[in-house]
Amino acid sequence: MSRPPIRTAVLGYGLAGRVFHCPFVAAVPGLELSAIALRSPESAAKTAEAVRSLYPTTRILSSIDEAIQSPEIDLIVVGTPNDSHVQYAEAALKAGKHVVVDKPLAPTSGEANHLIDLAARLGLVLAPFHNRRFDGDFQTVRKLIHAETLGRVVTVSSHMDRFRPIQRPNTWKEAGGPASGLLFDLGPHLLDQALALFGTPTHVTASIRSDRDQTEIDDVFDIALDFTVAGRALRYECHATMLAAEPSPRFLVHGTKGSYTKFGIDPQEPALIAGSRLPLLTESDVEGETSWIKEPESQWGVLTTATQVNEPVKLERSDYPTVPGDYRHFYVSVRNAIRGDSALAIPASAGYRSIRLIELAIQASSERRTLPVEF
Repeated sequence: MSRPPIRTAVLGYGLAGRVFHCPFVAAVPGLELSAIALRSPESAAKTAEAVRSLYPTTRILSSIDEAIQSPEIDLIVVGTPNDSHVQYAEAALKAGKHVVVDKPLAPTSGEANHLIDLAARLGLVLAPFHNRRFDGDFQTVRKLIHAETLGRVVTVSSHMDRFRPIQRPNTWKEAGGPASGLLFDLGPHLLDQALALFGTPTHVTASIRSDRDQTEIDDVFDIALDFTVAGRALRYECHATMLAAEPSPRFLVHGTKGSYTKFGIDPQEPALIAGSRLPLLTESDVEGETSWIKEPESQWGVLTTATQVNEPVKLERSDYPTVPGDYRHFYVSVRNAIRGDSALAIPASAGYRSIRLIELAIQASSERRTLPVEF
């Protein structure tokens, strides 16, 4: 027998709701994009005009509380500004709703733990939206590491660089306040990827600062994580800046047998911003390495391996196909967890761990020293 859909309300229709949540909820069988909730009648009216052709059966609500308290909603997706994540997630859990929270899960690790404990006590699903685990470049790095194609990995450098020398007006992301700034914007993604690959680091060193001439936020960070893997040292570096006219590689991985270099970002976000429509996911897509969008071969990374390691060293370079990325699989995992079919692919504890690591990085940067990591 077919099961009823999981009726879903997305809170907010900024970049998060418009690009990362509504299209993917609507594209996963078993989920229903029942409502989009805004904070005022004025914003609701404006949004209704924008989304009517995209989601003709979706209700536009002028109150977030209306969505949270509605008996016709099973899942709440919090896509509002960072400083409201805890408020809305807590209210939704107390109303008996399952919850997805856009990164960061909370401004502090203590608040993240509070939400995790609350969800566990109520028997509800709480999922941090760490969608970058479903980026094609990250999936490719994970594949290379697991297959030991590069040998024993010794260093990983991960960048998310931009060029925004002028502070953007009228956006909460560039206004000073709790959980604002580049570290809380991109740090959860980069740190979560490191934790997903190698577990818990032993130490963290960081530099978090403001490099632009005028800015109200931190606009650059460099975070180094030290891991011990199978008894050997590994360093994983996370970097982001708003002053990179010429960006660094998205990933640069070095190992005892070779290196992997990847430029550019996953194509899903740019395609959706440009107006691409997301197709409905099929069950065959869930099982295979498929995606709704293919990365051009010109954007593939380069795999460099040694065909001869003794002097003189001989190297072989080749374009390496990017594993298809697909954010729809995040919501497949949420659907399956709500139904009780399987555990979350990215548990709520991952949201706590990335925020705790951000707190330690801030302390390490402020004190200009390396700190041990404990979760």
